[in-house]
Order: sequence, then structure tokens, then C-alpha cells
Amino acid sequence: MIKIAPSILSADFCNLERDIQRVSSADYLHVDVMDGAFVPNITIGVPVLQSIRKHTDMFLDVHLMIDKPVRYVETFAKAGADLLSIHLEADHPEHIAQALKVIGECGVKKAVALRPITKAEAVLPYIEDLDLVLVMTVEPGFGGQAFMESQLDTIRQVRAIIEKYNPACELEVDGGIAPKTAPLVVEAGANVLVAGSAVYKAEDPAAAIRALRI
Repeated sequence: MIKIAPSILSADFCNLERDIQRVSSADYLHVDVMDGAFVPNITIGVPVLQSIRKHTDMFLDVHLMIDKPVRYVETFAKAGADLLSIHLEADHPEHIAQALKVIGECGVKKAVALRPITKAEAVLPYIEDLDLVLVMTVEPGFGGQAFMESQLDTIRQVRAIIEKYNPACELEVDGGIAPKTAPLVVEAGANVLVAGSAVYKAEDPAAAIRALRI
């Protein structure tokens, strides 16, 4: 089953509770956390995640685009995340492993994320212990970017690694997902689709979610 994860990066932050309710038919709620260091943008932090948790029972898929995530994963886990994605490029491998260990100890699902510059093989040291791998099809940092078709090869390669080492692991894709690109990433092996503009810019977000389910 294809799962849809609307990204609140494209929501109206003055009406965030309303905009979360508008996508309640989705499977996950994707929360982009940017620190202005790992990526050149700043979004939201722990207090906002805590508030979101109080107002929805949706599965909170929290994407940490932050430098040295081991410093913050426990705090975000306690704030209400159901899953935490950390970027492999954000720290040394031993610190990535430690961050994943802490996430697991907090009872939260574990995920790693790959920028377009990162090869699929980078997930190999962690794959057997992951719940999800996130492949970026844009450069992280800003919403509304164009889909990078070259990343379809990375999605296929990650899917092959998952099937070999951890078939229960989900494969999420984030960046430029719309009705035209969704079939491409699903065919390549993705089963969780993050969509911001395609959902929140639509007149009917629920209909937009249905359209992305293929």
C-alpha cells in the first residue's frame, strides 16, 4: 500500500491546526525541521512539535535536517515524534549510529535520509536496524523545488538493498512529488510519498492525497 505524508512545510503556519486537520486522511504527517546550518533555512523546533502532538493523533514523521542530530534526537522523541529521520551527511558514522541507538531506546522508529549527493550504499551499515530510508529527490532546505529524475536510480538501488537486508523497512521519497512524478517513484520502489505543495496548494487537499495514492 502506498502511504502519503503531507509536509507541513507548505502549510499555513498561522493556521497550522486547521491545515493538519485538512490532511487527516493521509497516513503520516511529515514535519521538516531545519536548523540553518545543515541546510540554509530555519523552520520549526521542539515547541512546535510538542504543540502538534497535542492536537493530532496522526503518525508524526519528523525529518531532522540538522547538524549533529545526536544532540537532539532524544528531545524530539520526547516531544512526540513517531519516527525520526536523520541525515547520513550530518555527522560522522559513529555519531549517526549513536543517534539511531538513542532513537530506538526512546521507542521511536528509526530512519536515515540521503541527499542527492549520497550514494545508496551509504545505508548499508545501518539498514538491518532501520524502519525507513528517506531518499531526497531535491536538495533539502526549501519546499517547492523541481523533482530530480536522476534520483530514480538511487531509489531503485535503495529498494534492492532493503529487499536483500531488511524487507520490512519502508522507502520514503521527498521532493517534487506530484501526480506526474508519484508513479515514477512508486515504480522505482518507494512506498511512502512526501508531498507539500501538491497537497497544500490544491483546492481540495483530501482529493490531492487520493490522487497521489496511484
